[in-house]
Amino acid sequence: MASRTRRKRGSISELPSGSFRVTVSAGTDPLTGRARQLRETHASYQEAEKALTRLQGQVDDDRHPKSEITVRRAIEQWLDVVELEDTTRERYDDLIRIYVLPTFGALPAARLDAELLERFYARLHRCRVLSCNGKARGGHVCRPLSTSTTRKVHYIIRGALDRAVRWRHLGINKAAMAEAPAPRRTEPDPPSADEAARLLNAAFSDPEWGLLLWLTMLTGPRRGEVSALRWRHIDFDRGLLWVHQANAQTKAGLKEKNTKTNQRRKVALDEHTVELLRAHRELWRERCEQLGVPLSLDAFVFSPAPDGTAPYLPRAISQRYRRLALRLKLRSTRLHSLRHYSATELVAAGVDIRTVAGRLGHGSGGATTLKVYAAWVDEADRRAATTMATVLPRPVPQPALRRSPYEDIAEGLRTMIRTGELKPGEELPTVAEVAVANTVAVGTAHRALTALKAEGLVAVSRGRRAVVLDSASARLTSSL
Repeated sequence: MASRTRRKRGSISELPSGSFRVTVSAGTDPLTGRARQLRETHASYQEAEKALTRLQGQVDDDRHPKSEITVRRAIEQWLDVVELEDTTRERYDDLIRIYVLPTFGALPAARLDAELLERFYARLHRCRVLSCNGKARGGHVCRPLSTSTTRKVHYIIRGALDRAVRWRHLGINKAAMAEAPAPRRTEPDPPSADEAARLLNAAFSDPEWGLLLWLTMLTGPRRGEVSALRWRHIDFDRGLLWVHQANAQTKAGLKEKNTKTNQRRKVALDEHTVELLRAHRELWRERCEQLGVPLSLDAFVFSPAPDGTAPYLPRAISQRYRRLALRLKLRSTRLHSLRHYSATELVAAGVDIRTVAGRLGHGSGGATTLKVYAAWVDEADRRAATTMATVLPRPVPQPALRRSPYEDIAEGLRTMIRTGELKPGEELPTVAEVAVANTVAVGTAHRALTALKAEGLVAVSRGRRAVVLDSASARLTSSL
């Protein structure tokens, strides 16, 4: 039987200077696939022998831990017991699947050291694609991973190995010795006064959308908190808005949860905002009466459902704001910039930080102040509401944007009635003639005449042409 050749684990070589270099094999680098070696240089051969034994022992400790638990298994066990919000857990699952497991999944957890992790983080900051070697090839453009995302990856790995140490699968958590990327300081990106005015003027072409943005700029809630706002959360008599809950949009669907900081807060409202909300509530009552149902206090303030029983999805609010911001060419297209607007305007107006933090529900930054002072000062909060109502530019009513060709046709006929070109009692062209004249379908022309009929401008009867009513011109003049 042929004898097996044992792989050489280490060696001592003499250098031209007379010193002795110790080299010990430490396996394969998971990032590059190259052989890893530990090296030290000593003045005497005896010291080199001692170093050889010590380095070989270090390698043995890493290769033969108390348990051969892998990074994958350590993370799986950690996810079984850690408490995370649904959206946070989904985000962590994605980071683990995309970045952690492809690189370290099969690696014994004991071999994951600080050097390896910090080199891994540096690579992610050069390019988020794991197979990228830092050179643009085949049209590939390197896109670095953000610092905040890299810090989340570090938190996942460190938390999993901490749990493995506590459960005696590991002797030490080497990930705790790794230095996570320093968080980058984020600067607020609120819209300017001119941008705020243009934003509100454009948004109020749809009164409900305009009110949503107005309330966001005034009180600074998060998008999930705006989505979860119900009529029972508004105290019209006292002019208060209660922020109790938030909506989270998960892969399983919409879920109502506590606010981000698990704090319930009240925010004072100025008289103008209370009147806007009252008018909005009356509009909802009229809608519900047409459906034959009462307006429930549990109905959502902002809802796409006819009876207000379903909220707008948080992502849908952000996406609609982004489209509006792009159309207006604003500096920031993030809905969160309106929260920055509320905070920066209050601070600039001299409102104390404690009140600002209370209105926004900050869990960091102003959290220490809020813990020291158990309650807000009601007068200061009232001043904050008045200040925001004064600073926030009032929207100038704008005509609603036409969304369909039938509205253009209806507007043309409306103008002819207003100018007297079409007199009371005079017949309008037939639906077919209107369709041919405007190069549209017959159904589109029919919708235009139906809209004029709903406004009381024309009378339409089956088999006959539409006729201009006697009171049409007077009605248009009074509306103008």
